[in-house]
Amino acid sequence: MKTPLTLFAGLSLAFGLMCSSPPAFAATVLTGDKIDGVPVIEKLDLADQPTGRVSRYYFRVIDQAIGQGWYVPVIVVKGAEPGRRLLLTAAVHGDELNGIAIIQDLTNALNPAQMKGAVVALPGLNIPGLLQDSRGFSPSATTTGVNLNRQMPGDVNSGDVGRIYAGRLWSQIFAGNADAAVDLHAQSRGTAYPMYVFAETPAARAMAKALGPDMIKYDPGERGSIETTLNANGVDAVTLELGEPDRFDAVLVARAQSGIRNVMREMGIIASPAESPSVKPYIGNRTVDVVAPRGGFARVLTPVGSEVKLDQPVATISDPFGLITYTARAPMAGRALSVATSPVREAGSLLVRILAWSDDPACAAKGCP
Repeated sequence: MKTPLTLFAGLSLAFGLMCSSPPAFAATVLTGDKIDGVPVIEKLDLADQPTGRVSRYYFRVIDQAIGQGWYVPVIVVKGAEPGRRLLLTAAVHGDELNGIAIIQDLTNALNPAQMKGAVVALPGLNIPGLLQDSRGFSPSATTTGVNLNRQMPGDVNSGDVGRIYAGRLWSQIFAGNADAAVDLHAQSRGTAYPMYVFAETPAARAMAKALGPDMIKYDPGERGSIETTLNANGVDAVTLELGEPDRFDAVLVARAQSGIRNVMREMGIIASPAESPSVKPYIGNRTVDVVAPRGGFARVLTPVGSEVKLDQPVATISDPFGLITYTARAPMAGRALSVATSPVREAGSLLVRILAWSDDPACAAKGCP
């Protein structure tokens, strides 16, 4: 027969074990593994994350072809008080790097003790692409590369590795953990953007203006992209384009951080004074690409962001001897949204992309397709 003291000791031990173990209702799933001391998770749920703290994890997305894991870094900055949730994602294209620096610097500077709500940030979604310095997602030599930003929300039960990878990110990290989102990008190799936002919905357009970009496009969206899929599922989302691939642009990184902090202020996550954007954005709803009709050496005549008039010469193509073989002219007035940065141009490759405004009712409402 147990004495009262023995019974009390047993109950105390049981209570202590209960308190030291994860609660049974916790939805974040830790695998028990660690990489360089960082815990590995199978699933994230902001609801059970510690308040007033920064938590860092690796999410094991799927297995590599050799049975080891592909791991995506996840940063959770959860405020001391409840509030709205902002999702930040970067490098879904593995050569678009500015977003990584933005997330790293921004999350390291945040003070969760003074925040309401939370920020969930993933500084590098496409791990195979980052390793290969590639826009595409191609996790092994036998896999045909795909655009991971056209695979959302994915399908974990499909026979396609890109859709499985996307489906795991969507179902285990994105879903249920965001009220708004900014997906960070850069332009493709050999071309450059200014600080530029795609915005689909009225709420997304308000976010776009808070970000303080050079240009905003009212856009119908791209099926399978992070932005479009989040918007379709009730999360206000934009795509923020920042300069060129394969580099950290210190000016654009700083501007984007300032803009994201303004979004956080509008969401009530932080309460510091707003930061005034350095420019007033040019807003358009239609783009036209001026492409090279033949290969050669391009000289772009219109700097990115500059005003473009109808029929204005925007670029030339020359042969190996420097003789001009073609002069490209603007098919409409607007602004130079994107320009070629590499002079070596194949036939059909971009010289200049022009952003303009169309009064067509369909374009004014949703953006021209």
